[in-house]
Amino acid sequence: MGQPSINAIVEETMSLRPADETIAEDAQALSAQLQAMRDRLFAPTSQKTLRSFTSGEAARLIGVSDGYLRQLSLAGEGPQPVVGSGGRRFYSLKDINALRHYLADQARAKGNEAKARSYLKWRDPARGEHLQVISVTNFKGGSGKTTSSVHLAQHLALSGHRVLAVDLDPQASLSAMFGYQPELDLVGNDTIFGAIRYDGEARPLSEIIRPTYFDGLDLVPGNLELQEFEHVTPRALADRRPGDTQALFFTRVQAALASVADNYDVVVIDCPPQLGYLTLSALCASTSVVVTVHPQMLDVASMSQFLFMTSDLLSVVREAGGQLNFDFLRYLVTRFEPHDGPQTQIVGFLRSLFGERVLTAPMLKSTAVSDAGLTKQTLYEVGRENFSRGTYDRAMEALDAVNSEIEALVHTAWGRTT
Repeated sequence: MGQPSINAIVEETMSLRPADETIAEDAQALSAQLQAMRDRLFAPTSQKTLRSFTSGEAARLIGVSDGYLRQLSLAGEGPQPVVGSGGRRFYSLKDINALRHYLADQARAKGNEAKARSYLKWRDPARGEHLQVISVTNFKGGSGKTTSSVHLAQHLALSGHRVLAVDLDPQASLSAMFGYQPELDLVGNDTIFGAIRYDGEARPLSEIIRPTYFDGLDLVPGNLELQEFEHVTPRALADRRPGDTQALFFTRVQAALASVADNYDVVVIDCPPQLGYLTLSALCASTSVVVTVHPQMLDVASMSQFLFMTSDLLSVVREAGGQLNFDFLRYLVTRFEPHDGPQTQIVGFLRSLFGERVLTAPMLKSTAVSDAGLTKQTLYEVGRENFSRGTYDRAMEALDAVNSEIEALVHTAWGRTT
C-alpha cells in the first residue's frame, strides 16, 4: 500500500476541526455537566445551603455550655431552636449569631463589656480596631491557597466575625466553593474588576458583593474578566498624567475595600497564583499576609523565587507611594503529612529560618478535606457522620488550630488581650 499523497494529507488536515471549536465544545460540555451536578447536589434551588448545628455545636461556637443554651430555650429567652425528634435542638448559623447579639446585650445591661465582647467579636473602630485585610498568596499552584482561604473565611464567620471573601483568581475556585459557576451565574462587572476598572463603567463594590449561605459571610466572586486588569493597567500607567493617583493600580483594591469597610471585620483575599497587577494591588491593600507553603523541596525553591520577586516589586510600589504596613506576615505549611520524614525535615528547616513567622499549626493533608471538596464543600459544612470519626476529628483539629492561630493574630492586631 503506497504512502498518501501530499494533496491527500492537505485535504485531511483541512477537514479537521479548528482547535478553538473543539475546545469551545469541550468547555460547553463540561459546564453543562457541572450545572447538572449542582442541580443534583443542591436541589431543589440549585443553591448551596448550610446545615443546622446541634445544641452542643452551637454552644461551643458561642462559648457557653450546652446546659446554658438549654436553660435559655426552656425559658423562651433569645432566639429559639428548631426542636427535632427526641427533643434534639438545632440552630442555624443565623440563630447562633442572633444568640450572640442577645447574650452581648444581656452582658452590657449588667455592665460587663468584656463579657459582651467575648460573645460578639465585631471590631470597634472607636477603639482603633481597623479592618483586617488578609491576603492568602503563593504563585505556585497546588499549595492549598484556595482551600486555606475558604476555610479561614468560614472559620471567622462561624466564630462571630463579619467577613468578606474576595476571589481575585480568574480561575474562580473560591467562587465555586461557595456554589457559583462563573460562566452561568456571573455577567460583566460582577467581579472586583467592576469596581477597580479605569473607565466610566466602574461601579461601587457594594453593588458587586453577594451574600452567601453562611450568615455573616459575603463574597466578591471571580471569573475570567479579572484577567482584564492585567491587560488594561499597563495602558493606564502609560497614559497617566503627573499627580493622577487614580491611575495608580496599587491603590484601587484598597479604595474599593475602604468603601465597604464599615460592614466588615475581616476581608480574606484569595490571590491568583501569579505576581501580576492584581496580586500586587491586593498586597498593597492588605494589613496582613499568609503565604502557603507545601513542604516539598521544589515548592520551597519556588517560594524563594516568589519572595525575591515580591520584594523587588513591592519596593517599586513603595517608592511610588504605596503603603506596605503589615500587622503580620506568616507562612502556613499546607498539605503536611506528619509521618513523611523529608516533609518534617523541610518544616524544621523553615522554622529555623523564619522562626515565629511560620504558623505553629500546619494544615494537614487529609482525605476528609479532599472528600468534602468532591461536592464543593468544606469540612465546616459537612457533618461528622459523613466520615470515619478519627479521620474527621484529626482534620477538624488541624483546621481549627490553624484558623484559631490566625484569628488570635487578628485580635492581637486590634489590641485585644483575649
